[in-house]
Amino acid sequence: MSSALERPTFSREDIARRIAELGPWFHNIELAGIQTAPDHFLGDYPSVKARQFWHIVEPALPGSTVLDIGCNAGFYALAAKRAGAARVVGIDSDPDYLAQARFAAEVLDLDIEYHQLSIYDVAALGERFDVVLFLGVFYHLRHPLLALDLIHEHVAADLLVYQSMQRGSAEVAEVRPDYDFWEASHFDEPGYPKLHFIEHSYSGDPTNWWAPNRACSEAMLRSAGFEITAHPEEEVFICRRACRPLGAGAVYPARGKR
Repeated sequence: MSSALERPTFSREDIARRIAELGPWFHNIELAGIQTAPDHFLGDYPSVKARQFWHIVEPALPGSTVLDIGCNAGFYALAAKRAGAARVVGIDSDPDYLAQARFAAEVLDLDIEYHQLSIYDVAALGERFDVVLFLGVFYHLRHPLLALDLIHEHVAADLLVYQSMQRGSAEVAEVRPDYDFWEASHFDEPGYPKLHFIEHSYSGDPTNWWAPNRACSEAMLRSAGFEITAHPEEEVFICRRACRPLGAGAVYPARGKR
């Protein structure tokens, strides 16, 4: 009699069929030699992105607790577990992505916890994590600064790895602590922090709400209480949790009666 703790075994045919059933996939993950998104418009994604920065994250992972926010199909959660993380938790608001993530973890025999949870509800996890992965999520959020505030207040214990689609200038202008009310020229400088609002859709995706420039990503991270320690890739910032600026912090809008 087989133990209830034994994981099921999958034939290559089973895996190929289930990949098709769970598609389309945004993360290209190799399962038994089969790629889940071989025709991704960004190439071998997210591997092509991870190669630019993951080597900086890996030394912090052995024995650590990791939270992957907006985990999608679990590419980074899987990578964290393979790198020796003691515990990995992935959250996403999309049940279809979570089904993909659970299947990939099962096939690869990796113990990862997945929960259907909005980033705005991370306080429900009730714990802080050594490493928080916040990759490819920021620009999909209606309330991105609130998300950063909630990460700082509830789940980040030390390391935050942030990545966002960015548009506009890659320059970072020196910003003074204050400006006179009648002084406005700095708003037109390419390197001034700018968060471009997308009212309708971008790249065929109506959930692409914002596109920060580099200066904006850096400024918002600092404003939420994160110290940037490395910028290994155009869109990626490695941060440490620090003290928040005076007056910064999460807000909690009251929900009406249901």
